[in-house]
Amino acid sequence: MKLGTKAQYAVMAMADLASCGSSVPVRLTEIAERQTLPLSYLEQLFAKLRKKGLVKSVRGHQGGYILALMPEKLKISDILQAVEENVKTTRCSVKSDLSCQGTSQKCLTHDLWAGLEERIEDYFSSVTLYDLCVRSLTSRRSFCALEQRVL
Repeated sequence: MKLGTKAQYAVMAMADLASCGSSVPVRLTEIAERQTLPLSYLEQLFAKLRKKGLVKSVRGHQGGYILALMPEKLKISDILQAVEENVKTTRCSVKSDLSCQGTSQKCLTHDLWAGLEERIEDYFSSVTLYDLCVRSLTSRRSFCALEQRVL
């Protein structure tokens, strides 16, 4: 099982945005450069993030994006849902009565993969953007706006 690039890029970009503080707009070109992500892809992702109310856009010369919520309130699962990236461990719907092959009987390992999917979703719902940035700080010891609040 692997999460798609939408999920990975969106979480990376949001962590970058959170590390810059909540009041200073950040340009997507800056995030793209720091995280080595394609700018055109970030533009698409941030349109979805803005539509779901996770970021706000600021126009003008000093424009860019800011978080719409405090990092402590923003769950990783919120970001994944905003960019329409779902954790998928089975070919069928976990709650479906039909099996991965479309028959009425589920395969022998269905419950194993369904349980894994549920645990992954629970984990993403339990980790906030703040948690992610703090973990990254302790491993990298880089300075950012969130570090000031933690130390």
